[in-house]
Amino acid sequence: MAESIGLWGAMLMVLLITGQHFGVTLTESTAIVHNLRRRTIQWSNVQAICVEGFHGAQTVVIYEAGGRRTRLRVPITGFLCWDRGFEEKFHAIGRWWQDHRGPDWTPVPPAAQLSGPPVSEGNPFAAPT
Repeated sequence: MAESIGLWGAMLMVLLITGQHFGVTLTESTAIVHNLRRRTIQWSNVQAICVEGFHGAQTVVIYEAGGRRTRLRVPITGFLCWDRGFEEKFHAIGRWWQDHRGPDWTPVPPAAQLSGPPVSEGNPFAAPT
């Protein structure tokens, strides 16, 4: 019993330490995603920023022109991790993308998106209804 409590305590400490490094840094030309591995995504390559469900939580997902999806570890809203600023953070990321994607940005035609986000007539980074 004491061993399992120690194991759970150790796992909690690892999550708390590594959890501080998750997030996204928004620059003029890129989104730098801090997950277990750091990734840099050019704003001109981003096609959409959406909210999706994942294991009972809501997460922000960045869709790239080549079809790659990057799920952000934070912000996240779920049963044990409710971020009160989730909507505001989601919209801030979307506004940053729209303001910095550049004049040469063009959307990928819907036919080329085999597994991308749903195409809507409205705001491409609006929360699903």
